[in-house]
Amino acid sequence: MIEGYIHSIESMGLVDGPGIRTVVFFQGCRLRCRYCHNPDTWAMRSGKEQIFTPEQLVNKLLRFKPYFGDNGGVTFSGGEPLLQKDFLCEVLRLCKHAGIHTCIDTAGCGSGGYEEILAHTDLVLLDIKHFSLDGYHSITGQSPQEFLQFLSAVQKAGTPLWIRHVVVPGLTDSDAHLEGLRAYLHTIHNIQRVELLPYHTLGANKYHALGIPYSLEDVPALPPEALADWQQRFDREFHI
Repeated sequence: MIEGYIHSIESMGLVDGPGIRTVVFFQGCRLRCRYCHNPDTWAMRSGKEQIFTPEQLVNKLLRFKPYFGDNGGVTFSGGEPLLQKDFLCEVLRLCKHAGIHTCIDTAGCGSGGYEEILAHTDLVLLDIKHFSLDGYHSITGQSPQEFLQFLSAVQKAGTPLWIRHVVVPGLTDSDAHLEGLRAYLHTIHNIQRVELLPYHTLGANKYHALGIPYSLEDVPALPPEALADWQQRFDREFHI
């Protein structure tokens, strides 16, 4: 029997894909991003997770279907949903059978099986940590090899992409960095929009509670208006 480990479910998400969405947060992530605001999702088994079969989860999601309207649906986030590939794939298949729009919010760092997953995925929200090898490792502590494999699979499948990139003061906020990101994104197909996400400190207290050192302790939050000009530029070049 396939089971999935779920951190939480948000019933009325408005920023994780088009329309009104139910957002399912999966447990488990191999990356250790310096600005991660969900360190409580890193472990696959936290002791507080909810355990579902695919059928149980989709039956729960069907309760929210009347709120989706023409544009909404379900977004699978995390953690990293790709790490629970068999469970995710079956949930996606059942959602599509039920006529629910499906979206994966991912950093692309899973464990394979991407072609089957993408066959039932309408949209990918792809979190690009950095466009260079050294920069990616500095932010995540990992190699970008798995990310590149997932990106290749997305490109082959032709799945629409919304790109997300966290902008951190002193780390990824320089004009040179954002220009490099822009150039990198022009090598990727099927991008429908790019969202620059200003760094915030809302997850810092979780690190304190879990006894985990937080490497950006003294970094201030980035005001959204600081990204307005760059966001407009990305909108002009990539927004569909």
